[in-house]
Amino acid sequence: MAIVTNFPAPNVYVDQDADDLALVARCRAGDMEGFEALVRRYQRVLFTVSLRMLGDYDAANDAAQNAFIKAYQKLETFDSTRRFFSWIYRILVNECLNARRDAPRHEPLPPDVAAPGTPADALESSERRRAVQAAILALPLDYREVIVLRHFTELSYQEISETLHLPEKTVKSRLHTARTRLAGMLAALEAK
Repeated sequence: MAIVTNFPAPNVYVDQDADDLALVARCRAGDMEGFEALVRRYQRVLFTVSLRMLGDYDAANDAAQNAFIKAYQKLETFDSTRRFFSWIYRILVNECLNARRDAPRHEPLPPDVAAPGTPADALESSERRRAVQAAILALPLDYREVIVLRHFTELSYQEISETLHLPEKTVKSRLHTARTRLAGMLAALEAK
């Protein structure tokens, strides 16, 4: 029996979407392990997104947890013709917006890992991280979203398009504008 090897690789996200729908169905049927599996699958990416959106570890942790709680409470409203990630991402963005609205001004994230090299190198690296984080937080939400989804969660243009319910061309345009604005902000900081 000959094995055909010229088929394209299966789309991992299609498989993952099918798994997500199966897990949602299990949860709706009363199986809590289904939702626990969804939490394990998405907790890191949702935390990363919220951290980049909020710039504060505790606020990001709270936003991600609140997004999961609200998703669980509203699981019956989930439309199974949509991607679960897109749905819970929208919940997370709303949580982040609420947290930003309600939170007092915050300081940028402290570095969580010591930089190699001299103390001067570590200080320079830390300052650069803070400058990048502050610049990302200064972007309008539309631009911040595409930067975070592309560079911190590593979604493709198509996946960002599906997640944000935008045409792919709009995603690319916003990403270009966001990168240009970030470069301008960071260049202005270095010129000081």
